[in-house]
Amino acid sequence: MTNLFRAICVLLATTLAFAVQAQDAERYGKQKVVYHINYEGGEGSKKHLGAMRNIQNHINAVGAENMEIKVVLHGNGLSLLADAKGNEKMQTSVSSLKGQNVNFHVCNNTLKGRKISYEDDLYDVWKEDIVPSGVAELSRLQQMGYTYIKP
Repeated sequence: MTNLFRAICVLLATTLAFAVQAQDAERYGKQKVVYHINYEGGEGSKKHLGAMRNIQNHINAVGAENMEIKVVLHGNGLSLLADAKGNEKMQTSVSSLKGQNVNFHVCNNTLKGRKISYEDDLYDVWKEDIVPSGVAELSRLQQMGYTYIKP
């Protein structure tokens, strides 16, 4: 009888978890969001890791299938992807978010102005990730209906 009771409890807990997740998705609906990162990560990339956690928590609440997320990095924000070159925790976080269709946009003005090679100096950045201007990209995305968040 004890095993049956445990099985029923597990089934009820699982059903409740799915119901809560469905309720959250219904509550929040479809979302288009742009996260703006233009600051240094600080010691051990704590600020950047915190921003990555914010994005993951957002996905967890709304559901990846209900989200369009862009992360725009410019100025000191490029240090997030520079730090990720040698920081396994940051690499895992960036890769995990990319696996959930989060797009990272890197400012070409910053690359040129600071003589940064996206191929050599930044983690997992491709030519199609480069945008002409980070601030102009933020404005463009907001005009397209993306909600602006600066974690």
